[in-house]
Amino acid sequence: MAQERTVIARHRDTPSGLQDSGPSTTRLPEELLREHVRRIGLFAAVIGSLWGLGLFMDVVMAPLTWSAGISVRAVSLEITGIAVAAVMVWYVRYCRRTTVETNTNVSFGYLVFNGVGVAVLNTWNVPGVAEPVIHLSWVTVGILVFSMIVPASPRKMLTAALITASMDPLALLVAYLAGHPVATVPHAVTLALPNYACALVAVLPSRVLQRVGRRLRKASELGGYHLVELLGTGGMGEVWRAEHHLLARDAAIKLVRPELLGARDEAEMRLTLGRFEREAQATAQLSSPHTIQLFDFGVTEEGTFYYVMELLAGRDMKSMVREFGPMPADRAFYLLRQVTHSLAEAHARGLVHCDIKPANIYVCRMGLEYDFVKVLDFGLVKSNRRPGDADTLVTLDHTTTGTPAYMAPETILGDADVDQRADVYALGCVAYYLLTGQLVFEADTPMKTLMHHLHTQPVPPSQRTELPIPLQLDELVMACLRKDPNLRPQNAEELFRLACECRGCEGWSQGRARTWWEVHMRDFTGPLAFAKASEPVHGVAMV
Repeated sequence: MAQERTVIARHRDTPSGLQDSGPSTTRLPEELLREHVRRIGLFAAVIGSLWGLGLFMDVVMAPLTWSAGISVRAVSLEITGIAVAAVMVWYVRYCRRTTVETNTNVSFGYLVFNGVGVAVLNTWNVPGVAEPVIHLSWVTVGILVFSMIVPASPRKMLTAALITASMDPLALLVAYLAGHPVATVPHAVTLALPNYACALVAVLPSRVLQRVGRRLRKASELGGYHLVELLGTGGMGEVWRAEHHLLARDAAIKLVRPELLGARDEAEMRLTLGRFEREAQATAQLSSPHTIQLFDFGVTEEGTFYYVMELLAGRDMKSMVREFGPMPADRAFYLLRQVTHSLAEAHARGLVHCDIKPANIYVCRMGLEYDFVKVLDFGLVKSNRRPGDADTLVTLDHTTTGTPAYMAPETILGDADVDQRADVYALGCVAYYLLTGQLVFEADTPMKTLMHHLHTQPVPPSQRTELPIPLQLDELVMACLRKDPNLRPQNAEELFRLACECRGCEGWSQGRARTWWEVHMRDFTGPLAFAKASEPVHGVAMV
């Protein structure tokens, strides 16, 4: 982990914590391209509607208004235009495997195709006249609508628009060479000028879009990372999937808003951010394989604190229990021992997590191992070893931060000497949830839940589930849930030792874990499991 931190691009020397990604590029940001490519279907729908309008005019209105016969060639061309538009709408909606660039190029081809169709239709229907008459071709509509909907660089847009604008004069030239009657040269020039004018105007939306893209790219740069996708939001901020500019790896970045932690003015904000930095440094020293790895941290220009963490492939315990129900005792025991391993190191360093709950414990695939646990979100961590630092992030401004369903009585009462035993209590609540699928105490309001934790004796987990729970494990969970912290295991190391002495919980193995994952979570068992970080379940859980 030390080597990891030396490779990361450092950026705390800059006041903003933000860096440019390097030389400016004309390529639009990937997220902006994805958003606009979805609109290609809208463009196809608009063009299809215009072809439908033309079909209505030729089949219904022309015979009634001008007593003209129906042109089979024009109707055939219009039906073809409608059919191709429908194919484009289907392509954009259902073809998920093609890249953004491929979809954009397909849309350029579709624009030119429509230009050809309109030009052929114009050539058939425009009589040869001596005097030029100002007449706007439907090609101009296609060019302008396309420029406002589909993302492209100005150069690409100008090229495609000029090619499309040239379809009218090209169709007239082909008809003339074939010996068909066509408009005079002045008339042809008059017809073509609006096309080329619109082709030049089409560059303007592309330039605006490119400037917006540059601003978006700059805003999404965070240190040596580029923010790619929002994974989740919560009470303290957001979690994003990010890519490092130089290293071939993804990461999860958590953005923490200090105003939500009681910072009312600039002085308190600096104090809050200073505490975050000290505690992030302490967290980065943790080397347990079951603790989330912290790669980097910093502060943005707006005062937002951020962590850069490893990106995980799996699910948090809360979502797993909700989807698959309570766990067998041997599996719950297997997972909880890993949690105690992570917390034991933190407790040995004088750190208290302060927000242990199922949503902050991730069960993932790590290399060839399954049911590998990672303890997340040390954002509320406090230290008991710094003299004069009793007011931590947890007790700032005499507030209590945490999750009511997993808070120890001494935390609820706001005791100044809350220590590792609060984590032990919370871990007992987590074990209870894994074994029964239910909270230790359930109430209508958070305040009622807190009162239950203060005064109500819990029912043993073995009495709230049909699954068998060994007696020693049942008693260990109840020991963690004692109201008096002096009667609980005194830290995670002692809890880990007591857990290792439990009998009847040794049945879960890597073989069984892998079989379970192959049946229930196939997305994480193949060789490409870690390449699918865009899926909702492939990221660090948000609190």
